[in-house]
Amino acid sequence: MKEEADRKKTGRYFSDKDLVFQNEEKAKRAAELEIANKELVFQNEEKAKRAAELEIANKELVFQNEEKAKRAAELEIANKELAARTMQLENINKELEAFCYSVSHDLRTPLRSIDGFSLALLEDYEKKLDAEGQAHLHRIRDSAQRMGRLMDDLLRLSRVSRAKFALERLDLSALVLEVTKDLQKAQPDRVVECVIQKGILVDGDAGLLKIVLDNLLGNAWKFTGKQLRARVEFGVVGSGSETALFVRDNGAGFDMKYGGKLFGAFQRLHKTADFPGTGIGLATVQRIIARHGGRVWAEAGLEKGATFYFTLGSGQETIHD
Repeated sequence: MKEEADRKKTGRYFSDKDLVFQNEEKAKRAAELEIANKELVFQNEEKAKRAAELEIANKELVFQNEEKAKRAAELEIANKELAARTMQLENINKELEAFCYSVSHDLRTPLRSIDGFSLALLEDYEKKLDAEGQAHLHRIRDSAQRMGRLMDDLLRLSRVSRAKFALERLDLSALVLEVTKDLQKAQPDRVVECVIQKGILVDGDAGLLKIVLDNLLGNAWKFTGKQLRARVEFGVVGSGSETALFVRDNGAGFDMKYGGKLFGAFQRLHKTADFPGTGIGLATVQRIIARHGGRVWAEAGLEKGATFYFTLGSGQETIHD
């Protein structure tokens, strides 16, 4: 009783319920404080984790920058090497050009002399020469003329890589017709069925593609020379980006096991006595087609004719009338 009177006297009187409530509040605040401490610990751990991740990311960024700097240095070295090779190639091309000039001018003079004096012997001393002597002179003339044609083809081949390249929209069908008419004029006695698909438009260099057609159609014309019913065909096969142009004939053809030699310079699959030529035309064709971003290939069989296909890269378009 005295304790209760003292509490009332000092104003510190609390009932048992108040004490229970206060204790519960203290416990609640202690629990909240514990949760807050745990949350703070978690946040600190997350910050430490992010700091570690950031450190790793920074190290990775430093590594990537070092790799970029390394690649940039390697690229600079490669560019310098490429520039050096380009200069070397330019020098080689200049030397080749000088050689071609020499071939074109210096070697033609003695060849003309050989051919001219051989002709003079045939004309002035025909009666003094027997058949064998005349045959020898004819062979000398044939060889001199063949060498002249070979030099012409070599010059044409060397010029292909250096020639200016100008893309334009071309009616290739019309160009084929022009070439076949020239071939017919050169051999008016021959009867050749020419089948030309109309309306084939392409993007290409007119001068270079004319050389391609001269060679491919000229070969078709030549290798059908022994056919009673010669046929030469030009057209396009495939659709969309897979289209390929072709020149087909029903002539002598060739064995496909030798097909790998077709586009090499001086490669021939027939005897010169049977079909004249220098073996440079198809090498020229391949070089021109490559400059257009395309490719060229052939299918054939002995005495079953030949078909030469070629593409002209992404610029090719075909329109059929």
